[in-house]
Amino acid sequence: MTITGCYPVICSTDVAAARDFYTTHFGFEPTFEADWYVSLRHPRTPHFELAFVDHRHPTIPEGFRRPAAGLLVNIEVPDVDAVHQRLAGDGGAGLPVRLELRSEAFGQRHFIVEGPGGVLVDVITVIEPTGEFVDQYAATS
Repeated sequence: MTITGCYPVICSTDVAAARDFYTTHFGFEPTFEADWYVSLRHPRTPHFELAFVDHRHPTIPEGFRRPAAGLLVNIEVPDVDAVHQRLAGDGGAGLPVRLELRSEAFGQRHFIVEGPGGVLVDVITVIEPTGEFVDQYAATS
């Protein structure tokens, strides 16, 4: 099988607010927009896509027409400290921080902000894992 694309489509209570959040704070650009759906792509890394659909839209099967819950979107960046300062620091965008900036033994320096509809965005810089986590990573060629 050949896969030509793969991206999440998040059921949203406010598609326009989601579009504005990811374009303003993370640099995504719309590739398709309707009042019920928006598809976003990052211009520097066009294989990174994200889309939002109104959770009530009839293309969503009945019984599944509800907003996303318990969802965490990971966005990896080269310098998480700089992004934290821009989004959550003094004089920054003032986004609601749900997990303060910290380094994790499993190989991430990160913080989590809350986006529209309660979707959590985990902003991450990969760091060297320590302890038991070193051996849990798959070998790369």
